Amino acid sequence: MLDFLGSLQRTHMCGELRVEQDGQPVVLMGWVNRRRDHGNLIFLDVRDRSGITQVVLDKEVSGEAHAKAEAARSEYVVAVKGKVRRRGAGLENPNMPTGAIEVVASELLLLNEAKTPPFSPADDAIANEEVRLKYRYLDLRRTEMQHNFALRSRVAMAIRNYLVEQGFLEIETPFMTRSTPEGARDYLVPSRVHAGSFYALPQSPQIFKQILMISGFDKYFQIARCFRDEDLRADRQPEFTQIDLEMSFPQQEKVFRVVEGFLTAAFKTASISLTTPFVQMTYDDAIKNYGIDKPDMRLPAMVSLTDELTAELRETLKIEKELPVLGFVIPRAGALSGTQKRALVEEIRATFGDSGLDFLDVARLKTNESFAPLASTIEAKLSEEQTRFEGASSQVDAADLVIVVTPKIGTPAKWNFDPQWIYKRVGALRLQLAAKFADKHGRFVKTGTEADYKFLWVTDFPMYEWDEETKVWNAAHHPFTSPHEEDIKAGRLTNDKGAVRALAYDIVLNGTELGSGSIRIHRQDVQAEIFRSLGMSDAEAKERFGFFLDALEYGTPPHGGIALGLDRIVMILAGATSLREVIAFPKTAKAIDLMVDAPTPVSDQQMRELHLKTVVRS
Repeated sequence: MLDFLGSLQRTHMCGELRVEQDGQPVVLMGWVNRRRDHGNLIFLDVRDRSGITQVVLDKEVSGEAHAKAEAARSEYVVAVKGKVRRRGAGLENPNMPTGAIEVVASELLLLNEAKTPPFSPADDAIANEEVRLKYRYLDLRRTEMQHNFALRSRVAMAIRNYLVEQGFLEIETPFMTRSTPEGARDYLVPSRVHAGSFYALPQSPQIFKQILMISGFDKYFQIARCFRDEDLRADRQPEFTQIDLEMSFPQQEKVFRVVEGFLTAAFKTASISLTTPFVQMTYDDAIKNYGIDKPDMRLPAMVSLTDELTAELRETLKIEKELPVLGFVIPRAGALSGTQKRALVEEIRATFGDSGLDFLDVARLKTNESFAPLASTIEAKLSEEQTRFEGASSQVDAADLVIVVTPKIGTPAKWNFDPQWIYKRVGALRLQLAAKFADKHGRFVKTGTEADYKFLWVTDFPMYEWDEETKVWNAAHHPFTSPHEEDIKAGRLTNDKGAVRALAYDIVLNGTELGSGSIRIHRQDVQAEIFRSLGMSDAEAKERFGFFLDALEYGTPPHGGIALGLDRIVMILAGATSLREVIAFPKTAKAIDLMVDAPTPVSDQQMRELHLKTVVRS
């Protein structure tokens, strides 16, 4: 027979007890984490979200409680009355915060039983993720997951408190709105009342937060749910949470200071102190130095060796004369055998495929009298970057892996119409090798200090990007992003779109984009010109954004903002490898919720009410 809770109330959480409570009567409640039967003594590790306490059921102290403990199994829900007792010398468990004490039970209530679970929440890791997601309520009982969500709660609260202190108002925007182009497919909601019409779930609160600035609220924020119907991966989910904010009359530096402030408050909850302001870098410099618009600053940058490879040397080494030559170093990853080096060179060449890029073996250059000076020059140039990165004099040596990439004769200056393709290919190789040799260079190992977190602002993104398939220029960010004033005045919106810079910026952490933002267009004439520059007629713009264009005509202040992924921030702080570790009820890579078995078909009656029917494609 199971027991009723009645009027019994717990006095402490399981993880709170210490030797200071020795001799005190306590009432604990929680789940049986583990059970160990030693005859007259039965030990139950009782767990709640705060931790675990060892409970001793001694037959001589309470035969009734001991008898109930014989029936208890893992994940049974129990209540324990007893006294705290310091453990005997040599019996402490240093791996548990409560390891110096135990509770000697005088009474045990079995509040509920449990089937044998498919896995034990007491286990540190469960290999099968699908089983974890199907039985998510069991997975969430694990200590690691409980810590993740306690961290998430603290981070969200710290951010909210900081923004409120800075004068921001928390305002909710609609979940059901109209479909607007924002870069991903919308989730659509059919209207029962308006046959054939649909709402869309918001990919972001973008237009609404701009309208809130038009409405005079000055500073808005929201920890907002957003929805995107796109292919999933470890750091992407169909529904996610972002820290969304907008300000009136800002420069982008003001937005940066606000973000740095709330990130400092958020990281403080994990005992990490951040130094501000963060480093800034233009998009062009990020591509030139790292080959990517979200650089991982935990490793040295790429180095241009273009000028060191003279025309004469290029002719001898069969290197294209006009294209860039790039090198980089992976620290302490160079201690490879001859076989390993040959395999690595083949791997690098396979990565480049038939693009025309090749690996230049600096070690072999050293063995040739004619090229030894070039090898020394290359190593000296790479050593300069090592010194900058280390903050002290540092020389490239045999312990470091030196990579130099050259374009073979005939290599195209553009690949898929991208003039920066060589920088991006070499940047991708840099990240690939950094991951491959992570155990050697050790730059990704957590130290629990600020050094683990390399923040960066990337600014001056291109306003437009060329779509070769449709032969049109598209907005690289979104069509409400303001171009640089100089580019508007110079007429580049119509005669040189590829050179137009946006007042757009990203906040990057350890190679992960945490968020994007921009200074917005606040003038109706400029917004109309941007729409026209994107090939959108006035009539089409009116149809898609009429309400917003109308609002711009009623005294819109200059404004700007940003949105950061809360899930990604918590994922990085928790040291998790997937967003699914910090989202309570996530979807699989196929956008399925295994616990509730969604999505599922609905009844014919529901379909009729929504004026819908399904059609099987042939």
